Amino acid sequence: MSDSFHFTRHNRNPRTVTILICIYAALIGAVILIDAAWWLMAVLGLFTLPALWDLYADTSAGLSITEHKLEWFTGKRSADLDFDKIDHMRFDTRMDMSVRVTAVLHSGEKVRLPYEALPPHRRLETEFQNRDLRVTRHHFALF
Repeated sequence: MSDSFHFTRHNRNPRTVTILICIYAALIGAVILIDAAWWLMAVLGLFTLPALWDLYADTSAGLSITEHKLEWFTGKRSADLDFDKIDHMRFDTRMDMSVRVTAVLHSGEKVRLPYEALPPHRRLETEFQNRDLRVTRHHFALF
């Protein structure tokens, strides 16, 4: 049996800071250089508040795969599934090239794993296959 696998993602990272700085620079530059309406740029800046909150709160999300259990957490929420309840793992590639992962249970119920808690999908697929979980892939489904 493979060793346990752990993945954690923190929202306070250089990429988030860089993106926010670029957005604010563009908004301020639009006001100064092309005389854009300041109130309109302020409204556009409101869309960055969730990212700013994540940066301030340093929320984290992650996933752990142990010998008999799949566990994940995001923010203050967490959940787990025993492998003996899982029929297979379904990987859906979306039109935006993101991959959503769903645990399909023997009962037919589907449990969607939160996107922010997932590691890179190829690594996750390998980890599931190492634990003899069947993985199915579905590409570019609209629904």
